[in-house]
Amino acid sequence: MDKMVQVARTPGNKDWLWGRGWGQQIEHTNWLDEQMSWKKSCYIGDWSFLQFMKVKGTDAIKLFSSIFVNSFAKFEVGQAKHIIMCNDDGYIMMEGILIRLSEDEYAVEGIPPFWLMTYLPESDYNVETEMIPSYFWQVQGPNSLELLEDLTGEDLKDIKFMHYRYVTIAGKKVIALRQGMSGEVGFELQGPMEDMQTIRDAVMAAGQKFGILEIGGRVAMINHLEACFPTLQTEYVPAFTGKDVELLSKIEFPLLTVKVEGSFESDNPEDYFRTPYDFGWGNRVKFDHDFRGRAALEEMSKNIKRQIVTLEWNTDDVIDVYASLYREGDHYDYIEMPRTLYWVSHMDKVVNSEDKPIGTSASYGYSYFFRKNLSLCVIDNEYATPGTEVTLIWGEPGHPQKKIRAVVASAPYKKDDRRTDLRKTH
Repeated sequence: MDKMVQVARTPGNKDWLWGRGWGQQIEHTNWLDEQMSWKKSCYIGDWSFLQFMKVKGTDAIKLFSSIFVNSFAKFEVGQAKHIIMCNDDGYIMMEGILIRLSEDEYAVEGIPPFWLMTYLPESDYNVETEMIPSYFWQVQGPNSLELLEDLTGEDLKDIKFMHYRYVTIAGKKVIALRQGMSGEVGFELQGPMEDMQTIRDAVMAAGQKFGILEIGGRVAMINHLEACFPTLQTEYVPAFTGKDVELLSKIEFPLLTVKVEGSFESDNPEDYFRTPYDFGWGNRVKFDHDFRGRAALEEMSKNIKRQIVTLEWNTDDVIDVYASLYREGDHYDYIEMPRTLYWVSHMDKVVNSEDKPIGTSASYGYSYFFRKNLSLCVIDNEYATPGTEVTLIWGEPGHPQKKIRAVVASAPYKKDDRRTDLRKTH
């Protein structure tokens, strides 16, 4: 097998917390209140760790078509797409958001800009790129629309899901992209980094009468868990192989060594990789163009063996893990509340009643709204029916391990309200 991304079975750097590493404060009020914000009112959250790169040129679509699984046959100005990039074997390397700014200008948001920085010198496409330091403020929740309409003085109900419009906030030009990482109606406000604090302060001031809270790093990914948004290096390891590793090494890309915790272990790095079909992203894969990994994905599409579900953990079993800390002798590994803060992939083995491995759980966390411990799990189709009882193995290899009973539930777990027609409901 080619040289692959290194999977290290050691804990992540404990100083590299979600809050510190991603530019977020750990908590602003407290994580219990902050978890309720996107169900009861609204929040503002800092996702400014994301990259923003402008791509301009007559060959931009040709470039995107050659490396992304998505179709660009229809891609209008003002529209955004969730883009996915796979390796030759159909495993996900990276994913993010692409928005069309004008006829020949685009913005790539998230991790993929790192890949394009290495890929472009290898190509002869007529394309220019520019990295632009940018802020990304998510404003999400049932009151987010009213808040932003009040703040901008504009009717925003015509902005369709995964589309954007320019608005003015505190005298600054802002991209208002409608997406909804919380599973609720929501917008992502984007602009140059020098305007970051001005926009935050304006939103917080206008949001007081709408019950706004600012969320921190302790809960930033709980909405991804409830709404089923698998995330790089949380639910999967980026599938870099061979030449990809060499190219990314040139720019000292930070994800070549991935820290892994949890009961799942394998000597095969591919067991930590995922395909678009594993995450229910098969609708993004279009075979109307040639792209890297197409042949492998076409073959996979004929026989999809796994799917993503939510696991509800048995509360009594979870309590017993905590209780072990108060008993004499060995104890079980601690279950972080509300979820791990470290820059690490946590993956646990899931088995059936005969202890046969049937899936891998990731992204565990405690939902205060649902009063349950949950995790996302890629599981064999045979066991994916809601209500199916399975067992999750909790504890590092070599540590005392606890069998936690779990019940399969739908993913997303929380009702998905992102695509609500705002013209009919507001």
